[in-house]
Amino acid sequence: MATAMKSITGKSLRVAATRRVAAPKAVRAVKVFASADRPLWYPGNKAPAYLDGSLPGDHGFDPLSLGSDPESLKWFQQAELQNGRWAMLGVAGILFTSIGRQAGAPFPDWYDAGAVLIKDSPIPLGTQIFTLLILFGWVETKRLYDMRNPGSQGDGSFFGITDGFKGKEVGYPGGPFDPLGMARGDNASYQKYKVNEIKNGRLAMIAFVGFIAQHHATGKSPIENLVDHVSNPTGVTFATNGVSVPHFTEF
Repeated sequence: MATAMKSITGKSLRVAATRRVAAPKAVRAVKVFASADRPLWYPGNKAPAYLDGSLPGDHGFDPLSLGSDPESLKWFQQAELQNGRWAMLGVAGILFTSIGRQAGAPFPDWYDAGAVLIKDSPIPLGTQIFTLLILFGWVETKRLYDMRNPGSQGDGSFFGITDGFKGKEVGYPGGPFDPLGMARGDNASYQKYKVNEIKNGRLAMIAFVGFIAQHHATGKSPIENLVDHVSNPTGVTFATNGVSVPHFTEF
């Protein structure tokens, strides 16, 4: 009996010892990266300190540090906004007239529209340019003063207009320039519209550059190029126009 107990006890001690000296299990190190509080143009990349997300459409993109100076950042933000608006108007005009021309309407292609206007207009080109310089100069000066002193242009100096020129904020005039009242709703919708506008403006600026390159390569409008591509998807592409990818058609 004693021998049996001794044998059992010895085995128990050996098992316990074996369990005590067993190598610990390897522990995997797991790194958890907290997601940014807003989407950035390069996920995981830290946005510059001066791009804190307060501007509409701010995704931390400024590889050249153009906005590092606070005054320059204000100017660039307004410049992007205004150029985006002009680009949206221009791109819409190009597409609508190109669609009309494709449907048989007597519209000139966008790259010929200026020459047609000069030829058919009873007003000399010099007079048109001079008038535009005066009008644009006045508007841009008013906008510059409003940037420096927000709301200051509603002083009634222009035909007694006050509230119509005060604006909702710099770059967003509201009033008669907002006939659909999109800036008069709740603040959440207003902020969303601002983001939508700058995103579409950026897309339009890129599209306009594409239209210029496209015409240089093919001599056609974007709608004409689209129709040609749809008619022959594999034979008519950016790689076969002889310019975008040089020498591609030789192979």
